[in-house]
Amino acid sequence: MTHEYKKNEELELRITDLGSEGEGIGKIEGFPFFVKGALPGDKILAGVTKAKKNYAFARLIKVIEPSPDRVEPPCHVAGRCGGCRLQGLSYEAQLKFKSDKVYNDLLRLGGVPSEKLDEIFEPIMGMDSTPLRYRNKAQYPFGKDKNGNIIYGFYAGRTHDIIPCEDCLLSSPENKDILERIVLWMKEFGIEPYDERLHTGVVRHVLIRKSFAFDEFMVCLVINAKKLPHEEKLIEKLSDVASLSYSVNTEDTNVIMGDSYTTIHGNPVIRDRIGDLIFNISPLSFYQVNPVQTEKLYKTALEYAELKGNETVWDLYCGIGTISLFLACNAKKVCGVEIVPQAIDDAKKNAENNDILNAEFFVGAAEEVLPEYYANNSSDDMIHPDVIVVDPPRKGLDSVCIDTIVKMSPERIVYVSCDPATLSRDVKIFCENGYELKRVRPCDMFPMTVHVETVCLLSKKP
Repeated sequence: MTHEYKKNEELELRITDLGSEGEGIGKIEGFPFFVKGALPGDKILAGVTKAKKNYAFARLIKVIEPSPDRVEPPCHVAGRCGGCRLQGLSYEAQLKFKSDKVYNDLLRLGGVPSEKLDEIFEPIMGMDSTPLRYRNKAQYPFGKDKNGNIIYGFYAGRTHDIIPCEDCLLSSPENKDILERIVLWMKEFGIEPYDERLHTGVVRHVLIRKSFAFDEFMVCLVINAKKLPHEEKLIEKLSDVASLSYSVNTEDTNVIMGDSYTTIHGNPVIRDRIGDLIFNISPLSFYQVNPVQTEKLYKTALEYAELKGNETVWDLYCGIGTISLFLACNAKKVCGVEIVPQAIDDAKKNAENNDILNAEFFVGAAEEVLPEYYANNSSDDMIHPDVIVVDPPRKGLDSVCIDTIVKMSPERIVYVSCDPATLSRDVKIFCENGYELKRVRPCDMFPMTVHVETVCLLSKKP
């Protein structure tokens, strides 16, 4: 008879794996327990918090025997902040966890045989330097603590409770000084932080971007007001930043940014460089947050595309045209598709600024633009491209988009993914429709977190 576990029941567990959110997994007679803060190799005492029919959640009471991969987290809020869930794990073990996650999802969800994966799976691209201070973008929610003091930081996991964090070790050290000056301005002029329960207050979030290539800073305040109060005084305090703006968001929503922004000092964009290309970035631009790893990721995607100079290429979910322009330097023509109009405006300007004339961009959802183009341009080379590159959001590709890609019948599909599960699902569909998985390589874009990017090459079967 199977044991029925009760809330608060204490038990010893040997942790053998990590779940998708970085929680430790230990089993008793095959019954799995998920324990936040536990790591593979730990022997722990755990207390049951919620028991289901086929699994249970438990809290970590104490570590009886620590894992050989356990390290002291460098950040003092690592256990409470919802971001860096792997700080207690050595970097080598983090890379193994992420590589194994991609491998196992392709095996189990993608139906790729292990002997095939062993042949084509390439080593994960980790960071060559200390995996901290790598982010070029941070968004800080503002609020108050129980004593009425202004605080900023990050949300605890699965909540909107702000964990104060004056200096996030993933972001630039200069952010701390910028945020302190904003708090000083708020205190001097009685400007309240946002209270999402009451929908009152002004300052909701502060977005800070840094250009690592040009050492430029962008600051954008997201406000629950039509106009920024005492903006001239804020300009005085932040006169050294390259771009200062605000974005109005008066909606009762979890969405951070408003639909537009107003520049009050400096330039509306900052510049950054990936490889030999320079990009303009606005507060609303989607731009990869780890510039060092981004260059590795894009060079891998370019290598997988196998461009010789005369190819036609589609780049779906192109953002501000970063991958598109990399491809255009090595192809006959590239067409990029992105649903955000401001991103397409940025993509066109980035192409112009880099003297790239063979890139064309379309506004709209990939699952709408691609089928419409295919249906209405029967004599165009672009309906049968040589290569299609996709970099979709976490939900992966829409079925209509996949159907159209298969109809277009490119020789190669380069799939850049931020979610191994949806990648594996889509790879399985492509392999059932005339394609073969030829190369796979994970890339650690987000050290200390559970997230992993992957580049795959799918080639059309003969």
